[in-house]
Amino acid sequence: MALFRTRSAAVYGIDAHLIDVEVDMAQGGSSRDFITVGMPDTAIRESRERIKSALLNSGYGYPGKSVTINLAPANVRKEGAGFDLPMAMGILGAMGVFPRSEKHLMVGELSLDGVIRPVRGALSMAVCARKMGIANVIVPAENAAEAAVVEGVNVFGVKHLGEAVSLFTQPDRFLPARPAAANSSLGVTPPLDFADVRGQTVAKRALEVAAAGGHNLLMLGPPGSGKTMLARRLPGILPPLDFVEALETTQVHSVAGVLPAGAGLLWERPFRSPHHTVSDAGLVGGGSGTPRPGEVSLAHNGVLFLDELPEFNRNVLELLRQPLEEGGVALARTNMTLTFPANLMLMGAMNPCPCGFFGDRTKECRCTGAQIQRYIGKISGPLLDRIDIHVEVPAVEYKELRGQGDGVDSASMRQRVLAARAVQSGRGYLNARIPSGKIRKFCLLDEAAERTLEMAVRKLSLSARSHDRLLKVARTIADLAGAEQVAAKHLAEAVQYRSLDREYWQ
Repeated sequence: MALFRTRSAAVYGIDAHLIDVEVDMAQGGSSRDFITVGMPDTAIRESRERIKSALLNSGYGYPGKSVTINLAPANVRKEGAGFDLPMAMGILGAMGVFPRSEKHLMVGELSLDGVIRPVRGALSMAVCARKMGIANVIVPAENAAEAAVVEGVNVFGVKHLGEAVSLFTQPDRFLPARPAAANSSLGVTPPLDFADVRGQTVAKRALEVAAAGGHNLLMLGPPGSGKTMLARRLPGILPPLDFVEALETTQVHSVAGVLPAGAGLLWERPFRSPHHTVSDAGLVGGGSGTPRPGEVSLAHNGVLFLDELPEFNRNVLELLRQPLEEGGVALARTNMTLTFPANLMLMGAMNPCPCGFFGDRTKECRCTGAQIQRYIGKISGPLLDRIDIHVEVPAVEYKELRGQGDGVDSASMRQRVLAARAVQSGRGYLNARIPSGKIRKFCLLDEAAERTLEMAVRKLSLSARSHDRLLKVARTIADLAGAEQVAAKHLAEAVQYRSLDREYWQ
């Protein structure tokens, strides 16, 4: 048998696409003739040496013939060492070691001794196999738990090239892998409690409103006032992921290569906090070759926390406009355009000036007006417009610091958030994502609230986008109060969360 075909998959974005691995062995050549075609990258071209050593060290030998491997379709670039296993299995199949079968999709990187190493995107590849009607998926053992969450396919985790061969020659010896138990590795363990935060009653309320409606939030205050402490406790009051959200979140982390070994579906909402030196590609995705997901996609269905917001490069921050508005990132390349999901809550924290004490009642600010404006100006108006809630986090008074707390804990906050989200679920939209055409339907105002809104729009010179976001926040406040209609008091509280940008940016 000179021609043999195995099947694999390549990941583009968070979706995998079927790749046929065609192996042809011809007489008259030598074992040094090993050609790979089909737009392979450097890692695939280097697989020749890994495959040869793995076959020899596993006891299968290596054919004394020329080998040509085609990765089809040939017009799509292939990347990564995950094609090692299907290429090696194709050579063994052409040697007659095991019978032909096209009911298996396989992926894995080979060590020189035949050990199979984990790869990125195994979950997406299992989803691809189900869509294409391929019954069995062979993946590295460390990727088996994540791939096994896909129903309708049999996932087999293998540790060595010999095990992969045995799957074909002695299939009765193997049982499909089972999905891992719910994994909480991305969450905060143990959960941090808002009861530990002294004072900051207004900030806690703002965080509860943000969590209930999925709103973006900006905290502004001096160093040491508790901004980071508050942010770290936000995941503890968010609802768990549903199955569809968990699958998407896990796919993103699998493709990015940050999914913990042996992890199954990730049921807790991710919390990402990149350093302010992050690059364009690090934040929104990209890189050389096939683009990879960035921090905004790793925070999909969760929280992206940007501490010391003005320290980020302004050009990097401006890239947040598209994901905040559209819930995704489109990355265009010469031969493809990939879209990564990015439905997230943005939470920013910043000082009011370079020294951090502008407006502080206990410490004198030494910054000039020009320095303050230059610092604040790093956050552009269009980006600020996309942040629904702005809240001041002042320094905590000694009495509050040494007191018993205000009795507000994460458990009670989470209960109210879940109740508000249940109401929104009945409408079919999270409040922060209500389409413009549905705002009038879902954000009905009484007469007093209408007057309050008119006054706020005129006094604060709100843009059309700010007007819509103000109504969405008011709708969330009404949901937390169990009110069907948005009243003046709900709108008045929402207006308070739009005052800081006028105080500092103007």
